[in-house]
Amino acid sequence: MPATYEPIATTTLGTAAATITFSSIPATYTDLRLVFVFAGNAAVNPRFRFNADTGSNYSQTALMGDGSSAQSTRGTSQTLIYTTIYNGLASGVPGLCTIDMFSYTGSTFKTALLTGSTDSNGSGQVERDVALWRSTSAITQIDLISGSSTFNVGTTATLYGIKNA
Repeated sequence: MPATYEPIATTTLGTAAATITFSSIPATYTDLRLVFVFAGNAAVNPRFRFNADTGSNYSQTALMGDGSSAQSTRGTSQTLIYTTIYNGLASGVPGLCTIDMFSYTGSTFKTALLTGSTDSNGSGQVERDVALWRSTSAITQIDLISGSSTFNVGTTATLYGIKNA
C-alpha cells in the first residue's frame, strides 16, 4: 500500500464466522479502505454495515460483468450495502473486495466505493458499486456480514486509514 495508507487492524479467521467487526475506528485519517480476501462458498455474499445501523439508510448502484455480459442494479432504502458477484461462488474459490469510505468523519452523508472480483476458475467476474449511508455520524464501526452462510477459515480483512487523501 502507498505510504499514506496505515493499517489500523487485520483479522484472519481461524474458525468460520458469520461476521467480522472493526470497532473503535480512530478519527485520525481522512478516508478508510477495507481490503477483504476470502475463499468462497456457495452462500457467501458479503455485506457491509456502518455503526451497527440496521435502519433503511443505505443506497447503492452496482455494475457487474463477466466478460460476456454486463448488468446493473440499484437499491434504495436498504438496511446494508451488499455485493452480488460472490453469490454461488464455488467452494474454495478466492474473492477480493475493497470498500473505500470517503470523509468518514465528516458531517455529511457518507459515500463509499466498492470493488469486487473473483477468478471463478477461469470465468471471472467484476463488480463496481457506489454506495451512500444516509448518516452524518462519523464511521466508528464496520461490520462485514456473510449473508446466509459463514466466511471460511483463512478469510482476511484489513482496515487501512488514509492520511491526507
